[in-house]
Amino acid sequence: MKNLKKNLQTVNKDLKALAKKVDRMMVMVGKLEKPKTIKAKPAKKTVAKAKPVKKVAAKKTPVKKAAIKKPAAKKPVKLIAADTVFGFIKRYRKGVDVSTLMEKTGFNRRKIYDNVKILKKQGKIQSEGRGVYVKT
Repeated sequence: MKNLKKNLQTVNKDLKALAKKVDRMMVMVGKLEKPKTIKAKPAKKTVAKAKPVKKVAAKKTPVKKAAIKKPAAKKPVKLIAADTVFGFIKRYRKGVDVSTLMEKTGFNRRKIYDNVKILKKQGKIQSEGRGVYVKT
């Protein structure tokens, strides 16, 4: 127990010594950095005094340009499943059955039926027979 206590006290002293060294190093680094920032600040002040009018004018034009750029950027339109199904149905004049739609689109039967229901509500297609759909 005594050995452990002595070891802990030694470690504690070493840590304190290391902490002091780190503090000294931080102070030294701080002193090295201060001249750089002092030299940079007067240059910024003279630049800021010489260009306050230009900065105000520059701020107004980028804001307008940014507003113009937003509507100009177009995102590609993503086709929803109903549009895909409708695209295949309107290709067939006599109508198309569910199994053909499954092969062409790669959708399962349930997804085909759900999308056909949506298209029927929109009035884009109608049923010619059981499981056969035609563009209206």
